[in-house]
Amino acid sequence: MSMPDPGVQQQLHHLYSHHHGWLKAWLRKKLSCQHTAADLAQDTFVRLIVADKTPLPEQARAYLTQIAKGLMIDLYRRHRLELAYQEWLLQLPPVDAPSPEQQAIALQSLIQLDNVLDQLPAKVRETFILSRFEQLTYSQIADQLGISVAAVRKYMLKATQACMEML
Repeated sequence: MSMPDPGVQQQLHHLYSHHHGWLKAWLRKKLSCQHTAADLAQDTFVRLIVADKTPLPEQARAYLTQIAKGLMIDLYRRHRLELAYQEWLLQLPPVDAPSPEQQAIALQSLIQLDNVLDQLPAKVRETFILSRFEQLTYSQIADQLGISVAAVRKYMLKATQACMEML
């Protein structure tokens, strides 16, 4: 990541110094956790820097709020995945439970897969989930979604390609 030009640096400094405290307080109210709020406030400004765009002064809070809301959604999705994975682990006999390192790798892979699937069109994502996680046949998926078997094949190819790119 290259350093922004001095004018952009000054704008970012102004945004941070005038809005960071407000954003952190807003997030603290939403999240009920000052530590998570502080992390997401910082992440919001990191996203702003990476995007290499600064909002107009009158749009600053709305822009920062929009970024922060997206980060909160990501946080909640990650927590849901973590909880589902932990529930699955609890169903395993202790001797079959993966090591902490294997658990961390599996959870990271699940999060990456979730991110990839989230980028896909809804029908493609749903087709992939029905096939891989619900174990439905292509004919069953076609019937359930009201599409042709050829469309199921096409959607599965698209979803599989997206997953392979992740690897």
